[in-house]
Amino acid sequence: MHWSDDGRLHFALGIEDTFVPQARPGERPIDEYELTDHYGQYAADLGLAVDVGAELLRWGVPWYRVAPEPGVWDWSWVDGVMQRFRETGLRPVIDLLHYGTPLWLDGQFANPDYPAHVTEYAARFAARYGDVATDYTPVNEPVIHALFSGEYGYWPPYLTGAEGSARIASALAKGFVSTQHAIARELGDDATFVHVDAGIRYVGDVDVPEHRDTVARLRAQTFLVEDLVTGGVDDHHPLVGRLRSGGVTDVDLDWFRQHAVRPDVMGVNYYPLHSTEVFESGVHHGGGFADPRPYRDTGVEGLRDVLTTYAERYGAPVMLTETCVTGSVDERIGWLDDSVAAVHALRAEGVPVVGYTWWPLFDMYEWTWRHTDAPRQEHLLTMGLFDLVEDGVGGLDRRRNPVADAFAAHTRQERAVAAALSATQ
Repeated sequence: MHWSDDGRLHFALGIEDTFVPQARPGERPIDEYELTDHYGQYAADLGLAVDVGAELLRWGVPWYRVAPEPGVWDWSWVDGVMQRFRETGLRPVIDLLHYGTPLWLDGQFANPDYPAHVTEYAARFAARYGDVATDYTPVNEPVIHALFSGEYGYWPPYLTGAEGSARIASALAKGFVSTQHAIARELGDDATFVHVDAGIRYVGDVDVPEHRDTVARLRAQTFLVEDLVTGGVDDHHPLVGRLRSGGVTDVDLDWFRQHAVRPDVMGVNYYPLHSTEVFESGVHHGGGFADPRPYRDTGVEGLRDVLTTYAERYGAPVMLTETCVTGSVDERIGWLDDSVAAVHALRAEGVPVVGYTWWPLFDMYEWTWRHTDAPRQEHLLTMGLFDLVEDGVGGLDRRRNPVADAFAAHTRQERAVAAALSATQ
């Protein structure tokens, strides 16, 4: 039986693991592990997650470091991390792809050999660490990949428009499907697949004629990669024409239906301050990154909506795989308490929510760091259970804050409830 089938609510944490190692004029590479000194402090970092009672840790692999050259594999640092997982008993949920591809892979996701390369990498990881790592997220937030790399021209390979979006979505989906099949071949029934996407919502003047088509397209696009990998794109899908205009053929669509994979758990990332975008009458919203829409804080209303929507759409248990607010300690504790209560309420109503993840374990740095020359402290996002504090000599201390105590209280309560139920059975 997988952990997701035991009827409990499992508490998790995550370590921010965005990797965009490619640079160009005006853009420096970003590696959150380097920025947060996780490479040097991984052993203590995993201990912090254990100390606050987390059962699961969403943790990503720096593929570009593991594969520094074609055909060359360097697992030395990852070996140490996996050994630390064994020592702590903390269960990793492996983020195989959190945006970054190897530096030698020309065209990144648009490279015709991308699916084969990402599949080989995933299979090698599963074969090497299958004794400790059995839970996998093949691609974190593929909708964000497709938008940033394929529509907005914001991240490599800097494609834009409908054709770019379709091309990246299809490539990601092919790699996703092949990756899941490869891991399943390595691990068999031991493997658990936690698909994860961003819970993006659109509100406001969404039904007025000037916005109706854009909103419909954006809503469908939110689910596009998951629809592809689960075999849900046919001639009636609202974006099938967009895919075909981007070079996706009927043969490709048949392949997806014939090789469809399913999530054991459908993960949804939801940030109350940023996951709901607002359309306004009289304002052009073309969907491009240069024309961002304002956000609306929809709190637990939005959280309930995205978790219920994904549970119904994909017929799988759901997990809140990222949530937090960037703000003061009191604001973070307030959202922690409110969101945990909302998850418990959904479970009581019969929605199969199996996990809750606060993201991240410790603070992180805003992605805009990539586009400036400013020092990292100017991009600090106060999000974590532990503050990142400059030590004056280039390092970072982890300082526990009251959010950690609040999270630990929730994990203790959940363990107590689970123990009480077990004692009555």
